[in-house]
Amino acid sequence: MKNTLLCVFVIMLVSCFALPYLNAEEEKATETKDHGKQPWIVDIEKLTLENQTFRTTVWTGKKLQLTVMVIPPKGEIGLEVHPEGDQFIRVESGIGRIVMGAAQDTLTFDKQVSHDWAILIPAGQWHNVINTGDKPLKIYVLYAPPEHAAGTVHKTYKESEADHHHHHHH
Repeated sequence: MKNTLLCVFVIMLVSCFALPYLNAEEEKATETKDHGKQPWIVDIEKLTLENQTFRTTVWTGKKLQLTVMVIPPKGEIGLEVHPEGDQFIRVESGIGRIVMGAAQDTLTFDKQVSHDWAILIPAGQWHNVINTGDKPLKIYVLYAPPEHAAGTVHKTYKESEADHHHHHHH
């Protein structure tokens, strides 16, 4: 037990002091940008697992958009609907719950998802993805057509909520 507490404390210290510098260096090196409208290949698993942001748009085309997302433990995407767009989500790590339904208050679809599962959300379906685990839920999302402005980066859920382009409904 003492060792566990010590480990937690050391990790917290490292998180507070070292990580901001590591992340700053990393950002310069990888330069998060939207590669859309250009041919592009990527190790999608690595990209998704290394992502530290709530949402980063990595490729926006005319009819398709790829984003990577991290939903923190006990966090969620938030109940939302895309009237015109279909959505594909793949879980790379973590466990969560997906709820869907025809209306905000009629979420008849309720399933658990984890590593390697894919979720397909038809246009017009209200949906939410909730992290039910104690580790970050790391996913990538394909929107058809694009849902977010090219190059969108939301570091946190709160930042995402403040973005007026986003169609969250409570």
